[in-house]
Amino acid sequence: MSEPFALAVAVSAAKAPQRGITAATVVAKAYDTILDADFERLPGELTATCGPAPPVACLGLEALSLWWQIQLDPETRALDGAFSSKANAAIAEAERMTAAEPERAEAWFYLGAAYGVRAQWRVLRVERIAAARDGKRIKASLERALALDPAMHDAEFGIGMYRYYADVAPAYLRFLRWLFLLPGGDRVDGLRQLERAATQGQLVRGEAQYQIHVLYLWYEQKWREALVLVRGLQARYPHNPHFRQVEAEILDVYFHDAAASLKASELLLALARAGAVHRAGLAEVVARLNMARQLRTLGQRDRAVAELDAIIALAPPAPAGALARARQLRREWR
Repeated sequence: MSEPFALAVAVSAAKAPQRGITAATVVAKAYDTILDADFERLPGELTATCGPAPPVACLGLEALSLWWQIQLDPETRALDGAFSSKANAAIAEAERMTAAEPERAEAWFYLGAAYGVRAQWRVLRVERIAAARDGKRIKASLERALALDPAMHDAEFGIGMYRYYADVAPAYLRFLRWLFLLPGGDRVDGLRQLERAATQGQLVRGEAQYQIHVLYLWYEQKWREALVLVRGLQARYPHNPHFRQVEAEILDVYFHDAAASLKASELLLALARAGAVHRAGLAEVVARLNMARQLRTLGQRDRAVAELDAIIALAPPAPAGALARARQLRREWR
């Protein structure tokens, strides 16, 4: 082999795309631990994860864990500082990785994923301009990941989310798209990408199914399909009380079935009191609040008031505002 030809082969090999997600199985296991709300067990999982997986994966998982803890109690800001610090650290490490290995698909995936979890938090905190900036970075990073590895369906999760919401966003939010020169969306293809991530992704299947259920409720009017997805998440992540709470909310808001919503919350209460879900104290309060509302709707005022009294007696610190809400309803229902 001539020296120039050998050099050309070596350069080509150096620039060849690096496909796949390193140690995807162990990363997925830690991801599932988070979705099961087993936050206390996660540090042990990460000990086994970090080493086979690159450091950025564990930084991202730590940020994701904090994000899911915030979702369980979204009105409190107690974890916001820790979350922001961890998300920024994950972004910085991913940026370092993409600079060092620009042809490595998973580096771009982790960069997009880190921006993605921060963008969700910024949306929750109504930081629209900052969220729009992150949205642009999410799309660019994950499209680069897919260009390097077209089989990386996990990357389609964030792209699909962007494309869907960019299409259905209200006019006043589309202004942000123009302001940052963001490309337009595509509701149909965005949903298809999300659905592929939910069925073919290695890491994000559960997360994608959760986000799809939101789209089904808010925009697609597919309420039964959303309920099926949520019940599937309950089966896969039986210790996360949020998925039980969501079922009760769907039955109330979309099906207007107070009896079914009450039954769902009664089951959540039983699981919480048996210690069969994580964050059991928070889950008990959430369940009792909804039980009180549904009992009131069903004309069972005394039982409704009894649930409020139980919450007031507990004086729970979480979820934020629950105690004040129970006291307010108790005054109103005298």
